[in-house]
Amino acid sequence: MKTIPDNKYHLRDLYQEISLYDRKINHFRNFEAFESDAERAAAIAKLESKREALVKTAQGMTERGVEYSDSDVPRSLQAAMLTSKEAQ
Repeated sequence: MKTIPDNKYHLRDLYQEISLYDRKINHFRNFEAFESDAERAAAIAKLESKREALVKTAQGMTERGVEYSDSDVPRSLQAAMLTSKEAQ
């Protein structure tokens, strides 16, 4: 099992990878050609499951207190992070 380092640079890289998956999912939904809608849904579900694993890892790191820059947070997570900060 891989050990994930708790540092701000690894968190930044996770955020960049989440942003990449967001763009891939958007591309699959709008532009990529598939034989059927079922194939499109399967491909998107696969990407979304990988993205969710990265999001859980990143959220765990922020909960453990790893510092991050607000500019590094992907747009898809910014709204969720704002509401969690306001709740505290």
